[in-house]
Amino acid sequence: MKNRVLLLIIAVCLIIFSCKKSGQSERFLLLTAPTWGSDSLLANGADASGPDGMLKNFKGEVKFNEDLTGNFGVYKGTWRFAFNETQIVLTTDSLPIPLTTKIAELTQSSLKITTSYPNPLGVQTNIRMTFKAR
Repeated sequence: MKNRVLLLIIAVCLIIFSCKKSGQSERFLLLTAPTWGSDSLLANGADASGPDGMLKNFKGEVKFNEDLTGNFGVYKGTWRFAFNETQIVLTTDSLPIPLTTKIAELTQSSLKITTSYPNPLGVQTNIRMTFKAR
């Protein structure tokens, strides 16, 4: 009988300590835990991370903070999930409109997002950004 009580206490302790923080989804934890480093930044299928590239300012580190602020390359701003955590919306004073991205992949080691964004001529540019956890 004593062994069963002890086993029950140990089992309850394991369950309590293995639970994640309340209110935080798995996707939230996957996104906010690491600092992400840019891996590839493509616009219409071509590298856009170079000095004259459309996505040069996203090159470097990206950090999504738990307080919904963040650093996205050289940009600083806020972020939020949309559409059942299938999209990320980035808002910064440096961009004329919020950047709404679709999450193509989110794992412990990889973040891939896609979007369309107007270029200065008003033509939509297809963007794919890939980041690796650091």
